[in-house]
Amino acid sequence: MHPKWFALVLLCTSPALAQERPAVEKVLERLARLEEQNRQMLEEIRLLRQQLAPPAPSAEAATPAPQAAPVAERLDVQERRVEELEQSKVTAEQRLPVTLTGTVVFNAFLNGKFSGEPMYPTTATLAPGAASGGATMRQTMLGLRFRGPEIPGGGRVSGSLFLDLFAGTGTSLNQLVRLRVATLDMAWKKTTLSFSQDKPIIAPREPDSLAQIGVSPLTGAGNLWLWQPQVRVEQRFFFSENSGLRAQVGVYQTAEAGNGVPAEYAGTVQRSRPGLEGRFEFWGQRGTRRFEIAPGFHASQTHVIGQSLPSRIYTVDWLLRPFSRVDVTGQFFQGENTGVVGGLRQGISFHDEYGRYEAYAVRSLGGWLQLRFRATERLSFHIYGGQEDPRNSDLRPLSIAKNQAYAANVMYRLWSNFLASFEVSQVRTTYLGAGTRRNPHYDLALAYLF
Repeated sequence: MHPKWFALVLLCTSPALAQERPAVEKVLERLARLEEQNRQMLEEIRLLRQQLAPPAPSAEAATPAPQAAPVAERLDVQERRVEELEQSKVTAEQRLPVTLTGTVVFNAFLNGKFSGEPMYPTTATLAPGAASGGATMRQTMLGLRFRGPEIPGGGRVSGSLFLDLFAGTGTSLNQLVRLRVATLDMAWKKTTLSFSQDKPIIAPREPDSLAQIGVSPLTGAGNLWLWQPQVRVEQRFFFSENSGLRAQVGVYQTAEAGNGVPAEYAGTVQRSRPGLEGRFEFWGQRGTRRFEIAPGFHASQTHVIGQSLPSRIYTVDWLLRPFSRVDVTGQFFQGENTGVVGGLRQGISFHDEYGRYEAYAVRSLGGWLQLRFRATERLSFHIYGGQEDPRNSDLRPLSIAKNQAYAANVMYRLWSNFLASFEVSQVRTTYLGAGTRRNPHYDLALAYLF
């Protein structure tokens, strides 16, 4: 081609080449990135082959080592596991975190001849019977815990619900699910508002036992335990980093039916009443040492046969940890008509006055104490006992004049979530005008926590 014509063609095509140059450069950059990614993938495949390759046979090896599963097979297994976890995962409709928790409990037990029907009697019966024993899983507990969204003021909603199998007659074909405790909390930094079914506000503590879970340990012998609906407000005050006050005030629903009322007057009882309760826990800590001491009160009225009878209870409970391995816990109470919150169910008594019954509240005092010793991280020992002692002058003949219970157990954590326990206990019940009855109890328990 003549040089003049070549120069003219070059001059006409140069704008087009200038426009295409950025596109070409982008293509080249993408090719460079792809080559780098391919190089990295080849390197990962080489390393994976080295990991999956069988080791070189040694001179001492009699048989070749088994080969690892192919990569495709391992991926299939992992996919199946992910699918199984997705199917078994507990989720809430509102996409809130929910945790399944609980304890599977197996009990093998033996009772004396004053036990009556219960597997763990809270009082010794007046008349003897045959000694009894057996095994059960009725004390198994199932629970759900959830954590809700944030609420105005920087607070958060949370809650829990626990069930067990302790309802029904206890025979193998009549063990029913029942609600134990549940709570719905709205908590801020220093304030918590709770709606719950739980122990009385004045009695949050209880002894440690795997033998008696269906009802609280030392029921009727110093432990005010009755799980009832309630609303409470807690306010936390901090005196320093190592001391403070937890103040709780709320309304507790009492249980009036069966509280010592004769059958002919049962229809006159208002079955539940609101009770005002308060508890004020002072606490302090220094290193591993800690103390908690909390006075409290309960006030309500019982309505029966047209009368209004007071229930007034004053309490103090505590936790003392003088050493890192030792805890001393307990409670003391004094008052009248304590059956409405889980004391002996004879808080009301009746006297025949000139041909008609007059009702009045039974005065009583009681409490319990436990010593816990943690020998190791796995092994702990617990010794506890308590009593309730009504005023005899307020009682009718053959009423319970005093009820005492004593127990000792050892707990061993076989694995992180598997416990074994052996407990020996005795209930001593004194009947007004009929003497004292004693019933021993022996219990071997295995518990799996999940």
